[in-house]
Amino acid sequence: MIDVACVQLNVGEELGPNLDHASELIAAAASTLPASDNRLIATPEMTSGIVKGRERALAAALPMAEHPAIIRFSEQAASCRSWLLIGSISVKLENDERLANRSLLFNPDGELVAQYDKQHMFDVDVTGDQVYCESNTYRPGDKTVSADIGAATLGLSICYDVRFPALYRALARAGAGVIAVPAAFTVPTGKAHWSVLLRARAIETGSFIVAPGQTGEHHPGRVTYGHSMIISPWGEVLAEADDQPGVISATLDLALVDKARKAVPAWQFD
Repeated sequence: MIDVACVQLNVGEELGPNLDHASELIAAAASTLPASDNRLIATPEMTSGIVKGRERALAAALPMAEHPAIIRFSEQAASCRSWLLIGSISVKLENDERLANRSLLFNPDGELVAQYDKQHMFDVDVTGDQVYCESNTYRPGDKTVSADIGAATLGLSICYDVRFPALYRALARAGAGVIAVPAAFTVPTGKAHWSVLLRARAIETGSFIVAPGQTGEHHPGRVTYGHSMIISPWGEVLAEADDQPGVISATLDLALVDKARKAVPAWQFD
């Protein structure tokens, strides 16, 4: 068993207030979960902030060594005695003018034990007037990452990755029984696809899906869908948020992973 919580945020462009907002809801999440080292708290993609425009995003980003989010969330993971997944922050790179969209996993001692850079860039024309070209600002990652979190193996992914099922099969084959999908889904794609995609990834891999999302307006023209979800290996929705900042939680019975995979072993095949 592992107890998990999704923190749903509404961040802006300023790093300091965003970290305060996240820390407050992480603390609230920790208070809702039973006291145990077998617990995971996850925040959404872009916990550090959603900044309008490429130039402003590049100017606002910081390298890992200077990023206040690292110390802040390391200390909070230790104080909460929880595994803490920061869905992503923007990280300035030494060898590329673009940034990394990077997930960070801290253990209950506050140690940074895994990091994952989003592989699939959100380069789309959603409705004709909502055009995104994430690859102009962010460099795609090239590594598939999973990590032992004590009671389970956690697979890491970010937002648009959810549309690429091969990644999730690879994570399942690597032993992940819980897969995180921190996100900042647009409202049009969220309404049409969010639940369907998450349930599909859960069902086809026989894995729990933990999907914390951003919600609401972040700056003029940028609104996200919310509706953070926790889903069972059978595709059942165990918890779902609305469109407001807050916390959802569920207890994951990890025996259900083996049960689902034995019942429908489709996850083994390509």
